[in-house]
Amino acid sequence: MKTTYRAMQIVRPGVLELTQRDTPSPGLGQVLIAVEACGVCGADAADIDRATPAEQAPRVPGHEVVGRIVMLGEGVSTRWKIGQRVGVGRLGGHCNECEPCRQGRFQLCQNQPVVGSSCDGGYAEMLLARSTGLIAIPDELSSEEAAPILCAGIATFNALKKCGAQAGDTVAILGIGGLGHMALQYARRMGFRVVAIGRGSDIAADALTLGAHVYIDNREEDAVASLKRVGGAQAIVTTIDDAAVVSALLPALAPEGRLVVLNPGKTPLQVHGGLLVGGQRGIVGSITGTPYDSEKALAFSALVNVRPRIEVLPLEMAAEALRRLRSGEVRYRMVLTTG
Repeated sequence: MKTTYRAMQIVRPGVLELTQRDTPSPGLGQVLIAVEACGVCGADAADIDRATPAEQAPRVPGHEVVGRIVMLGEGVSTRWKIGQRVGVGRLGGHCNECEPCRQGRFQLCQNQPVVGSSCDGGYAEMLLARSTGLIAIPDELSSEEAAPILCAGIATFNALKKCGAQAGDTVAILGIGGLGHMALQYARRMGFRVVAIGRGSDIAADALTLGAHVYIDNREEDAVASLKRVGGAQAIVTTIDDAAVVSALLPALAPEGRLVVLNPGKTPLQVHGGLLVGGQRGIVGSITGTPYDSEKALAFSALVNVRPRIEVLPLEMAAEALRRLRSGEVRYRMVLTTG
């Protein structure tokens, strides 16, 4: 094993640099992973912009990590083996001690590192990870394909599972980007009548190819009226951070319909209580999920041929990948490889 490895670290807010670091040894309950691929997410850009290198060691971003275990620390379950291909998502491994963990709600662990934010992430050739956060990667998926499923995939897969709709119901996906393009594929294969809502006609063909039965250009059409004509949406999954647009779409929910929020946004939603009470409608937030949830999403993706649409760049071009992500040029996910 090499004594050093390459990593892209944040040297000041918004700026990455390539550096060499000493290869660490895993501690109690940790593994060392040789990274093969790491997805580039909008949350990475936020982590990089908000970083405070003056107050802590320069952080390595990235939380859609796939690689192979090269070293095991003490106390790691025998489930995990040297050479095994594994992933690590945004939630870096539960503590098994806090109240949510005692209740089995591991995704809500109160002592869980946030990969790429409160601990180093996958824009690197090596990653130290808690073994409780490890995700087994199925052979049917390449590392590059699997990486975005550990964030965009699991987030939308879980949202659709908890949206309350049943096969044959109308489900609307608001926002056709990195998350939305996965949501369309999952929703179609789960048996929903899928309505994609986006901005502009340029993505209409993509939306239909990805699984939408209908595409609504929210800038040219009245999405609420269009959804009401088919009886309303039993669920709306929103991936965007525009609270005004999301709030305006709430009247399109069918009675007992549910809005599932994936993007916390910067401003609060405006909701009329009568809309919720009168039709027993609901609003729920959805986080990514546990390692077990991620394994279910990966298995489902392999089973029904759901794949992220990706563009691949080498690790040292992370800054260019982020530039393309911010500009909106990417359709639909960037992935870095260590090559």
